[in-house]
Amino acid sequence: MSRTVYVNGEYLPEAEATVSIFDRGFLMADGVYEVTSVLGGKLLDFDGHFARLERSLRELDMACPVTKDELLAIHRELVAQNGIDEGMVYLQVTRGNPGDRDFSFPDPATTPSTLVLFTQSKPGLADNPTAKTGIKVISIEDIRWGRRDIKTVQLLYPSMGKMMAKKAGCDDAWMVEDGFVTEGTSNNAYIVKGGRIITRNLGTDILHGITRAAVLRMAQEAQMEIEERPFTVAEAQAADEAFFTSASAFVLPVVEIDGAAVGTGAPGPVAARLREIYLDESRKTAV
Repeated sequence: MSRTVYVNGEYLPEAEATVSIFDRGFLMADGVYEVTSVLGGKLLDFDGHFARLERSLRELDMACPVTKDELLAIHRELVAQNGIDEGMVYLQVTRGNPGDRDFSFPDPATTPSTLVLFTQSKPGLADNPTAKTGIKVISIEDIRWGRRDIKTVQLLYPSMGKMMAKKAGCDDAWMVEDGFVTEGTSNNAYIVKGGRIITRNLGTDILHGITRAAVLRMAQEAQMEIEERPFTVAEAQAADEAFFTSASAFVLPVVEIDGAAVGTGAPGPVAARLREIYLDESRKTAV
């Protein structure tokens, strides 16, 4: 069964959806994106994702082509038309199609943004078996550009990192710069030592994760101690636990880093509790 997707104001069968070869998202990676998870047919953290979308667009001097209410309606319509119970809605905004290739930004008054959304059905998203077994990661040098806080579609190196991990028989990669872990290829990274949750502080060198913000807030409400600072791979290997957060994976434990077991080599109680809290609270506030 073909999905219904959204392209610039139209709901279309995916086989009929097209974007110009001159679109700057295709030619220049000149665009931003968001991914919102769906549980029980409802959207998780939509307000947070929209706020970050607005920030990303603002940092790139791009206008948001729709209002928050319009975007929410589009999300809900796609979820309904595609019968999504558990899964994700992917959204991408680019600077549009100026009619030819040019490094200079086109005039937004004459070149409207391109807005594309589609759904992905992921049955069992909340019951991911790796939440009980944990994942293995490798460390790789972080050679991305300097504005990682903007959620752009420039995802070549993270994709390469995923493939490096796969080639090494692992699940993901944590990127390292100046000796310290920045983040995972598509997630924020954490360790736990002595009951304290440690994660890199916000800045331009990591993505300001929406799930990160929610999990840290919930951890504080649960009286857990949090320290926002950089940590090294060696410190992570010597930690009691490690885990990552993302919109599509929620909270997942990391049990091995560069071949060294973390803690007991099995998922720890802090990651398990945070996943439980996050899923419970997010379901209550989903729209």
